[in-house]
Amino acid sequence: MALGQGLGALFEDNSVTDNAGVAHVRLSEIEPNRAQPRKNFDEASIQSLAESIREHGLIQPIVVRRSGMGYKIVAGERRWRACRMLELDEIPVIIKDFDDFKSSQIALIENIQREDLNPIEEAEAYRELMQTYGMTQDKLAKSVGKSRSVIANALRLLDLPDAVKDLLVDGRISVGHGKILAGIDDDNTIIRLAESAADGQLSVRQLEKRVFNSKKTNVDIEYGPLDEPTDKSMENFCTEMEITLSDKLGRKVKIHSSQGGVGSISFDFYDKDDLINLAALIAGE
Repeated sequence: MALGQGLGALFEDNSVTDNAGVAHVRLSEIEPNRAQPRKNFDEASIQSLAESIREHGLIQPIVVRRSGMGYKIVAGERRWRACRMLELDEIPVIIKDFDDFKSSQIALIENIQREDLNPIEEAEAYRELMQTYGMTQDKLAKSVGKSRSVIANALRLLDLPDAVKDLLVDGRISVGHGKILAGIDDDNTIIRLAESAADGQLSVRQLEKRVFNSKKTNVDIEYGPLDEPTDKSMENFCTEMEITLSDKLGRKVKIHSSQGGVGSISFDFYDKDDLINLAALIAGE
């Protein structure tokens, strides 16, 4: 299943709105998935979700699979946590016959689609799937509906120093920063540049320029010229957007713009199926 097709496609014909295949089980019989890729849950967000459930009920059932005498969550741990906060006795669930791999795959896809994972959690989930099930990057990319380059770039983030990974987790630097920093050999230099980026002193474009110029002129990366004339503000903005869209869509993106701001965007695609997935992503389906 490609990511652009939507999480619902994984659940075959189970329609949440029609409550097809929905059962009610005791909350105490359900346990979280210990292999859940998401490690950090925002308590304030769960509290808000709990208030919504209190008012409107649990509109979207949790997806579970049988585990021993009870059930294990496949998708919907935030909803489960919110229901526990409300001390509900029973909740609606959809029971699926998934193995460990399918459960891990779906948990990862659900979090990616809802943008619930920070970059390090996502990368660790990719690595866990690869190591546990002996998957190549190509096979994993196809499994979760991403391009191989997205998987490769995500895994490279795991090689960054812990201090830099913490900045990514906290959202103080972007994945674009992380990708560039991962190409630098010296950890101390990586940390200092990351801290500068976190303090707002280096945009992704500026960091990219600094690394490029240091390699070209043999000037220390930390002190190399930024080479960003102020009259190129539109060009720099478009470059930033290219990097952002490339990270989001997992492919090369090129923005062509005039000084007046009018322009066009082009995307790379790799085969017919990839084009279909790209169209679905752009259309928000």
